[in-house]
Formats: sequence, C-alpha cells, structure tokens
Amino acid sequence: MADMTEIEIIGFSDGACGPFPCDETRTCELSACAPSENLVKAFAALKDELEARYPDVTLKLTLLDDEVPAYVVKIVEDHQPPLPIVLINGTLTPVGRISLPLITEQLERLTR
Repeated sequence: MADMTEIEIIGFSDGACGPFPCDETRTCELSACAPSENLVKAFAALKDELEARYPDVTLKLTLLDDEVPAYVVKIVEDHQPPLPIVLINGTLTPVGRISLPLITEQLERLTR
C-alpha cells in the first residue's frame, strides 16, 4: 500500500461492536477489548492492531450520538448497512462489525 488508507468506523458510543457474543468463540481476533462488546473499546483494539501491521493506515471513529453527518445519512438511505458501518477510503464495506480478519481482508482487496 503506497498511499495512506483511512478506515472509518461509524456507530454509537454505547453500541455493540458487532452482532455476535464476545466470548471464547469470538472470531474478531481482538482480545484487548474482550468481553466488553463495546464499540469504542473494540475500535481502540482494532486501531492498535491495524496501525502496528500497516503504518500507512489511519483509523477514524465517527460517533452518531449527537449528530449524524450528511454522508452517513446518504449511506444509510442508499444501502441500509448494519452498525457499525465500516468505510475504507470512503467506500462502504460489507463487514458490519469490528473484526480484524474481515477488515484486513477488505483492506487488502480495496487497496491492491
């Protein structure tokens, strides 16, 4: 990856990191946030992992608690994605949860 890549996670501060339980069977491969199932804690764990592996990747957390940005409204109107929403360089990905292997797979696919 030659250029900077931005991964944006969109959701609510008290929202879940995904639809699956945070237990010993979790497939997200993140342990720093377990067993909280909290989006903000999972984002921090994901950020640490991805920035350690990919120095040209930045992560941004957009919380919808106080305001929903116009571009998020448009994404929801057009695609009805599950929360949390995952964007890579502004492109909606079909992930729908904080998951290191799934986001890494999308990152590799979109930045080739």
